[in-house]
Amino acid sequence: MEIRWLEDFIALAKTRHFSRAADEQNVTQPTFSRRIKLLEEEMRVTLIDRNTLPLSLTPAGEVFLQTAELITRQIRDTKARCQEIRKQEESQVRFVTTQTLFLSFYKEMIAPFCADMGIELDINMKSSSWLGNDFVNALVNQQADIMMCYWHPAINFIRTLDDEQYEHLVIAKETLAPYTAIEQNGDAKFTLPGAKRKPLPYIGYYENSFLQPVIHHHLQRQRDIPQLQTIAENYHSISIKAMVKEGYGIGWIPQRLMLDTMSYGKVMQAGEENWSIPLEIRLYRSKFNQNPNLIEFWEALKIQVARNATLNNE
Repeated sequence: MEIRWLEDFIALAKTRHFSRAADEQNVTQPTFSRRIKLLEEEMRVTLIDRNTLPLSLTPAGEVFLQTAELITRQIRDTKARCQEIRKQEESQVRFVTTQTLFLSFYKEMIAPFCADMGIELDINMKSSSWLGNDFVNALVNQQADIMMCYWHPAINFIRTLDDEQYEHLVIAKETLAPYTAIEQNGDAKFTLPGAKRKPLPYIGYYENSFLQPVIHHHLQRQRDIPQLQTIAENYHSISIKAMVKEGYGIGWIPQRLMLDTMSYGKVMQAGEENWSIPLEIRLYRSKFNQNPNLIEFWEALKIQVARNATLNNE
């Protein structure tokens, strides 16, 4: 049974005339009559008394009319609600980022900026457990509108977004620094570069994370070879931070994530400044994404970033 058959029947019940009902439904009368006949065959009962002028409904037709009106009304209401959901989804900006950036940067800059603009970001919290390349794939496969991530030339999988189809904004600078717990006497528990006879316990990142290739690239270029013994690996800086704080070893952690712990005097940097690594925090998007809220957000943020750069240079 087709929904249009129900609509045809309702039109016929209202006009009591095949020709006028066919005009109302924008079909020829033969086509309209055939569809009414198919409906009756489907219901296995006569719905229209064709021997009266004007036409009338049979008792079965009267019962069927109530159901037909209920069904078509529910379908119209459901369709309208679905369209509202579609419009709402199209107007939202789908946002993905790492757990570290969500905890250390999103609430600091992105959330207040969106609140001022009245734009709602649909944050995919599942992305906090993604691997590095998952973020790039989400943008490429149009499963996200904006990706916020760390950038460094050693992160190879981000090079996919160097394609002219994508654009980025550098919205902040960050530093990836080595940290260690502090001894009771105020000294660092571990200090780089360490000694061969007693390598430093190292809490690192998995290879397919954003930050492991950055650290590996940087350490290979140091004059002093760091003496490290990997005791654990994690995807998330927050996990490394917890282990460093408890004194299990040293780990490279974004400075923004360490501000609270540093203020309590629980940790300190585990070496000189040459062991720290400069990073960028970037937003990426596809130039072909025409979500109006995304475009408004992007252009406004571009102006804000330029304004901040001007103020910092003054």
